[in-house]
Amino acid sequence: MSNTPDAQALTLDVHFRVRRRSGARLVRPALRAACRAVLANEGIGGDVMLTLTFVDGPEIQAINAEHRGIDQITDVLSFSLVERVDDQPVEFALPDGEPRELGDVVICYPRAVEQAEEYGHSIDREVSYLTVHGLLHILGYDHEVPAEQAAMRAREEAALAVVDLTRPGQE
Repeated sequence: MSNTPDAQALTLDVHFRVRRRSGARLVRPALRAACRAVLANEGIGGDVMLTLTFVDGPEIQAINAEHRGIDQITDVLSFSLVERVDDQPVEFALPDGEPRELGDVVICYPRAVEQAEEYGHSIDREVSYLTVHGLLHILGYDHEVPAEQAAMRAREEAALAVVDLTRPGQE
């Protein structure tokens, strides 16, 4: 993956997987645009693919227990396919015409609805925020210490501004 300003044009293929029991109602163009904004801001170009999966509470709890050993509901999980060496992304040769798979973001839609209400913003903003947050994790960002959290939050808000989903009061 290139992080250079002259990265080749971005072609993003987002695969949506929506479990019926999740109740998810999505604005797919906004989610694609938010993902494109993240990738463009990071200087990532070329043909890339991302999978977004929307599930209910019991399903994300099972995934969280299996992959993280935490047997509870969470809002978003990320599974990166971006290989890293010394904390830098590594590019691998791909067959012509094949996109680089970035990974999977799994979102608990009912939890997103609860959080939107709790934070006083729209469901679309919360779902877009969780999508962007998950994608940034895939790209290697974290929020374990205050400086990392501030950097990640700035990247999240920059991407959400592109699709006009800033936090209330930050317009």
